[in-house]
Amino acid sequence: MDIKVWMYLVYLAVSIGLTIWVARALTRNGLVFLDEVFADERLARAVNNLLVVGFYLLNLGYVTVAMRHSGSVDSTSVAMEELSIKIGLVLLVLGALHFFNVFALGRYRRNRLRQLATHPPLAPVGRLPIQHAYPPMPHPPGRAPAAPGHRAGPVAPGQATPPVAPGQATPPAPPTPPAR
Repeated sequence: MDIKVWMYLVYLAVSIGLTIWVARALTRNGLVFLDEVFADERLARAVNNLLVVGFYLLNLGYVTVAMRHSGSVDSTSVAMEELSIKIGLVLLVLGALHFFNVFALGRYRRNRLRQLATHPPLAPVGRLPIQHAYPPMPHPPGRAPAAPGHRAGPVAPGQATPPVAPGQATPPAPPTPPAR
C-alpha cells in the first residue's frame, strides 16, 4: 500500500475516534448542564441527543472534506506532518463547536434566570417622592379655601371673597396676625 493511503487510514481512525470520545464525554457531562439550563429533565435529554447528532454530522462532515490531500506524499515524515495538520484542524473544529454550544446555552440560561428573577437587574438610580398616608391639614380658622376664580385670604364672618378678573393673577394672601 502507498504511504498516502496509510496516512488517510490513520487520519480517519484518529479523527473518528476523537469525535466519538468527545461526543460521549459531552453527552455524559452535558446532561447535567442542560438540565440546569432548561429546568426540565425530559427536555434536557432531548436537546442533548439533538446536540450530539448535530455534533457528529458537523465534525464527521469536516473530517471527510478535510481528508483530501492533493500533493504527493513521498516519505513517512511528510505523511506525519500532513497528518498532524489535519488532526490539529479536527481538534480545533471540535473545540470551536464545543465552545459555541456552551456559549449559546449559557446565554439562554442567563436570559431564563433573568426572567425568573424577583429583583431588578440594576440598582435603582433615583427615588420616588414620598406620598403621605395622612389627609391634608384643614384650613386654619378664619381662612376659607380658595374657589376657582377667587383669591384666598382672610375672610370675616359673613364676608364673601371678591372674584378675580380673567387673566389677572391671584394676589398672595396677607399674613395672618399672630395669636395673643
